[in-house]
Amino acid sequence: MQLISFILAALAALLHVYIFVMESLHWERPETRKVFGTTPEQAATTKQLAYNQGCYNLFLAITVAAGVVLAGSPVVSTTLLVVGLGSMLAAALVLVTNDRSKARAALVQGLLPALGLLFLAVSQLV
Repeated sequence: MQLISFILAALAALLHVYIFVMESLHWERPETRKVFGTTPEQAATTKQLAYNQGCYNLFLAITVAAGVVLAGSPVVSTTLLVVGLGSMLAAALVLVTNDRSKARAALVQGLLPALGLLFLAVSQLV
């Protein structure tokens, strides 16, 4: 169970690195604007906000990746995973509760962290 939680956590971290790249590095590109449903004008206006948001995603990814890498220190690893995955899941919940039309994006953003947390919890009980 713990191995599955680490795999899911690593995938969640990789997804959030990808989100960082889109938001912080490629925000004004047509393919990124299509994903987020923005016009060129909106992307230009929100570029600084997106950069900041992307960095948050990167920091969450780093936290989760550190939790996976530090698997040999169970308390530290579990703490980092719960904080990182929990924050990713909370962000997905904020997204969908703020705008129901973002349910698909929230599912993409939150499913791996939710499953990672679930398997981590089960591994702690076994």
